[in-house]
Amino acid sequence: MKPDTGRAGIIVAGGRSTRFGGGDKATARVDGVPMIRRVAEALTPAVDDLVVNCRRDQRSTLETVLSDCDVRFAEDPILDRGPVAGLRTGLRATDATYAVAVACDMPFLPTAFLDSLFAAARSQTGAVPEVDGRVQPLPAVLHVRAGTTACTDALVYRDGRLCDVVDLLDPVVVPERTVAAFTTPRAFRNINTRAELHGLGN
Repeated sequence: MKPDTGRAGIIVAGGRSTRFGGGDKATARVDGVPMIRRVAEALTPAVDDLVVNCRRDQRSTLETVLSDCDVRFAEDPILDRGPVAGLRTGLRATDATYAVAVACDMPFLPTAFLDSLFAAARSQTGAVPEVDGRVQPLPAVLHVRAGTTACTDALVYRDGRLCDVVDLLDPVVVPERTVAAFTTPRAFRNINTRAELHGLGN
């Protein structure tokens, strides 16, 4: 890891894809490329350490899909506790100062926008974007130690949702006009169902 940046990428991929109608959506293809690979390729230029959070039974498949990517895997110690627990597992697996957290089903995020979130988070607890008048919990850049604590508190004292983590962390909110300078609304589209996947023209 480069000492001058200390940036990690955390891909949260441990969900059951229950709305997807069979199969792991992380490996579903968008324009011929598995979604999680598209996410990894967007993150790689922006980070020094790339961690994929997953279930143990996913790992071999994800290793195959990401075989030529420089990634590490952080398996959930307890299954099915939701994305906040998965995010905490990923944060605990890195020694970076800041980490950008991205869901495995967000295949359109541009690297330049992730870089801009890191810049906004500098000397802060983190940074999150505002889109359509609402604060988005992902993608988010988090100070790793502060983010880990916020995840724990969200699980113990709140409802264990990503928005609880944002509330507890109190990060910088990047205003919509700044977000629009680096990306388009398509970047925040996540794929939850096969209908949504087919709607992309796959």
